[in-house]
Amino acid sequence: MKTFVFIEHYNEEITPISREALGAARTILDGEVIALVFGSDAEEVAEKAFAYGADQVLACDDDSLDDFRVEAVGPLVAELANEYEPDVILMGASVTGRDLSAWIGYDLDAGVIPDVVDFTLDGDTIKALHPVYASKLMSTAFVTGGTQIITLRSRAFQAIEPDEDADGDIEWVDAVADDDAVKAEIEGLAVSEGGVSLTDASIIVSGGRGVGGPEGFEPVRKLANVLGGALGASRAAVDAGWIPYEHQVGQTGKTVSPDLYIACGISGAIQHQAGMRTSKVIVAINKDAEAPIFKLANYGVVADLFKIVPALSAEFSKRLS
Repeated sequence: MKTFVFIEHYNEEITPISREALGAARTILDGEVIALVFGSDAEEVAEKAFAYGADQVLACDDDSLDDFRVEAVGPLVAELANEYEPDVILMGASVTGRDLSAWIGYDLDAGVIPDVVDFTLDGDTIKALHPVYASKLMSTAFVTGGTQIITLRSRAFQAIEPDEDADGDIEWVDAVADDDAVKAEIEGLAVSEGGVSLTDASIIVSGGRGVGGPEGFEPVRKLANVLGGALGASRAAVDAGWIPYEHQVGQTGKTVSPDLYIACGISGAIQHQAGMRTSKVIVAINKDAEAPIFKLANYGVVADLFKIVPALSAEFSKRLS
């Protein structure tokens, strides 16, 4: 089986979801792993792709591909897919991956399976498990005939330990999109510093309507800091203006799969569950014993979060020190 893995990167570093996609291709699929690396720092990134499991790299050193624009990247991926005829194209279920998978799925007339959390190889068919109906159910899907396009949910797969001595062949290709065909322009990038990324975090502590206001996030934030985790929030808290949108978990926010998810004062509407249902362990803290979140939680505490959360922070501080 021949597998393409589209590599997202920033400042010459491969993003975690792309490292996980390389790991999934290397450990689950049987065959050749070809990484697609585009942009002016393609050579540096290509060397790291070998370390994380690629056998070969198709690279394009063109600054028109530095900041992802699907009108520039999509036609190149489609052209390479037509030339090399991969059995499957893997990428992250990120904003970039969702945009790109839709584009090349149309161009190649290929089936797309989004947001996959597990898959197995059955002969030449990949059977992929992914959530449906706002994550209320899990569906096994597969594509018959032609190239299969699969986007992978962040933290659902393991990256392999990098082999710094690994190497392979880099084949250089040219960009194919004319400047006139690329309508979007990137005017600048704003980088948020100082926090743990929600999509990459192994531990997330989230607050909801039950925190009562902006100041109510302080004990939630402290617990997240003590655990070395990220701070999340429900849509209700974001809509109320208590915390910025970048912290929102749910169907209209970030989709996360941490090892530990602690929901503080979150009732657990289906839209919120859609964004965190695949967490390994879920702990719910809520005064309402009938809150829907308790049906999903592995552990539940029916109590005032303003008593429980500071107590947890104090106890974890002692134990982790």
